[in-house]
Amino acid sequence: MLASLWGLTLAAPNLDRMQTLAQERYGAQATQTVAAWRRMMEDNRSQPVEQKLAAVNTFFNRRIFYELDPVVWQQNDYWATPLEFMGRATGDCEDFAIAKYMTLLLLDVPNDKLRMIYVRARTAGAKTEAHMVLGYFEDPTGEPVILDNLISSVRPAAQRTDLSPVFSFNQQGLWVAGQSASAADPTARLSKWREVLERMKQEGL
Repeated sequence: MLASLWGLTLAAPNLDRMQTLAQERYGAQATQTVAAWRRMMEDNRSQPVEQKLAAVNTFFNRRIFYELDPVVWQQNDYWATPLEFMGRATGDCEDFAIAKYMTLLLLDVPNDKLRMIYVRARTAGAKTEAHMVLGYFEDPTGEPVILDNLISSVRPAAQRTDLSPVFSFNQQGLWVAGQSASAADPTARLSKWREVLERMKQEGL
């Protein structure tokens, strides 16, 4: 299998390396999680895209606990790789979105249909807070469906009136809300994204 994960065609990711690193760094439970992740991908590889989206969303939402970066990483803002995320079995919204994005790429969902979306999420008391979700765009200029760690089901953006998009990005571009053309190179503008891509590469993705 070939996978276009870095803007060009590369050999298949080394998932055996990821599983070995899970054991070395985090122990038996992480190894089991990575093994279950690999089984989930194989079980859904030939399924329609809607099934892939639902399976990936459900896998991470059920297995990983939400926790803030200062608790998990002792940093205010840390973007974890999928291996780090599954290894710790906890993470925040960016970690959920990144893991789902990379997993769907491994399931051959086209990169240009996937974007991580920074939003303002309306919470109780009409307050808003920064949040990240993953969007799947069947039509790049149309309405996405949203994969969110806060909600178990994959829903059209029109049904998520609690979310207000700010900007979105993937490995190919960065889009300001309301604009159809990419505004910047995401790895140049987002240092956290550049750093996590490099760590993922070292871990086998």
